[in-house]
Amino acid sequence: MADRDVDVLIVGAGAAGSACAEALVRDRGFDGSVLLAGREQDPPYERPPASKDYLRGETSRADAYLHPADWYGEHGVELLTRTSVMKLDTDARVAKLSSKEEVGYRACVLATGANVRRLRVPGAELEGIHYLRALGNADAIRSEAQDASQVVLVGGSYIACEVAASLTALGKRCTMVMVEDAPLETHFGPQVGAFVAAALRSRGVELVTGDPLAAFAGEGRVGAVETESGRLVDADLVVMGTGAMPDVMLARSAGLELGDSGGVACSSTLETSAAGVWCAGDACEYDSVLHDRRMRIEHWEVARAQGKAVAAAVAGRPADFTEVPYFWCDLADWVTLEYVGAAGSWDREIVRGSLEDGAFAVFYLSGGRLVAALSVERAEDLAQARRLLASGGEVTSVEALADLGADLSEL
Repeated sequence: MADRDVDVLIVGAGAAGSACAEALVRDRGFDGSVLLAGREQDPPYERPPASKDYLRGETSRADAYLHPADWYGEHGVELLTRTSVMKLDTDARVAKLSSKEEVGYRACVLATGANVRRLRVPGAELEGIHYLRALGNADAIRSEAQDASQVVLVGGSYIACEVAASLTALGKRCTMVMVEDAPLETHFGPQVGAFVAAALRSRGVELVTGDPLAAFAGEGRVGAVETESGRLVDADLVVMGTGAMPDVMLARSAGLELGDSGGVACSSTLETSAAGVWCAGDACEYDSVLHDRRMRIEHWEVARAQGKAVAAAVAGRPADFTEVPYFWCDLADWVTLEYVGAAGSWDREIVRGSLEDGAFAVFYLSGGRLVAALSVERAEDLAQARRLLASGGEVTSVEALADLGADLSEL
């Protein structure tokens, strides 16, 4: 027997979980009981500032919080922080919390997010090596950066680029060490990679490309990063930008079906293999009718959109999730990259505008179909790309994409 029952149990108080709770009580007119359980000490907050303005000390912790402390009680959401769900019995519809309490539920939403991908290399246990996922990680990095003269970022990811930009803006000397030939090249291709590399170098960030991390050197505390070529890069502080892995530990132990990319396998309406259990956010691997394939997308905005979609399903209005993915990447106040779609793979890149002038859009096509687009200082192009993607992505004139005189709304 459960100690008590709730109508909806939301596991995870990040982007997806908080959006689901908000939508249930504010947008869907849900009058049942909602329990939102999060393992962090903080109430739900915006995660992107952790590598941007919050890391630079320009905004406070409270600024990142999605709601004031009394919002949850006023809206009928029971919020438990520092609380994990340890076990899920999907047949009995009972969850065991880290507090030892057992809670029965009518519907369950898994919004467990992702965990940082830790590299196991010699010296990984040294002090001064940080991963960034939460506000607490940002606090530790900012604190240690005060006395650091040389910072090394490992990886060519969003996090590595954003942290390099933020710490450079704070006056730190930063070096990025990566396996890629250019930062963000894996996500956006060589042309955008070269643009981002030039933007970082122009602000003083040194790039060590095509030379992966091999080990950390130091006694007690990291003092240098060693690459596979044998190069030693001095480091008073290291921040790892090596990606994240979906947190599916609870889903796996509950016997839920997992997808090919390691997420929780979900239908087009984001329901898992267990009746009454949905998934949203970084761990959700869903059948996308928009992309005609199974997708797992680790973006803050997508997680929020999925949380809202699951709220509708829980409230009795399930629908295919057809949101066009959107993401942005800020490099301090130097440049902002905005992105829609999910390329996966593409066979052609069409540039509209000028990479040299820093005002351009890149359209990614696969077999004549638009699969994604990126924009820097060309918001209207991005809006038209979103419209094309929502309509199926078939481009009637590929040449027009590059023609600044062409009206993209006619494509």
